[in-house]
Amino acid sequence: MSRYGLIGKTLNYSFSKEFFSKKFEKEERDDTYENIELESPEALAQYLKNNKNDFKGFNVTSPYKEAVIPLLDRVNKEAKIIGAVNTIKVTPTKKLVGYNTDVYGFALTLSDFLPIKERTALILGTGGASKAIAQVLKTMDFDYKFVSRKGSDDIYSYQDLTDDVIKQHYLIINCTPLGTYPNVLVYPKIPYMSITKDHVLIDLIYNPSQTEFLKRGFTQGARVCNGLKMLNLQAKKSWSIWQK
Repeated sequence: MSRYGLIGKTLNYSFSKEFFSKKFEKEERDDTYENIELESPEALAQYLKNNKNDFKGFNVTSPYKEAVIPLLDRVNKEAKIIGAVNTIKVTPTKKLVGYNTDVYGFALTLSDFLPIKERTALILGTGGASKAIAQVLKTMDFDYKFVSRKGSDDIYSYQDLTDDVIKQHYLIINCTPLGTYPNVLVYPKIPYMSITKDHVLIDLIYNPSQTEFLKRGFTQGARVCNGLKMLNLQAKKSWSIWQK
């Protein structure tokens, strides 16, 4: 029997636990998958030190995709470039190796929506997930900008998002937790009236399946997608890494 787990801070509803529990049941495996809620980076460090020998692999979610990196023995080249890890393999010698499967999941999800009128994008949020999204967009030759509550020379603030800015960026990805269950009426404050049928809106949130962000984009004629396909793809990729 092998143990796997999801490391995060608030895991009220876990896609990963449901996905892997169903997989193990279907394949009649004795393996287990559990949610591991940790309150701080210090608790994360202590947990990995004390428990890594009991596990074969971990998934990592917000807010620890970046904080976990210094705790690892090795980081895959792509994950190192991105600066975020969401999958950890525990080797037979009990070394912790970090990977990023968000890139794989988002790249395949986005490919379903190509071509887009222009390869221009806004990434809402600057956390660990947004870094993987940026890597995919860079690889696919998108011109992209981050959006955060506090802007800078390289980052738009939400107040900077004029009608013209929205009309010049045809792909908008929500990498923030805004709209996640149970706070389903919350949404990123962007000028939705400027969105057109040429836009694509992708939300990394999967619960609810239609966030307020996606609803408002769809009302304007945009093509929309939630995070469920991406999560399925990255989970399958995680499994393949653990089984190598």
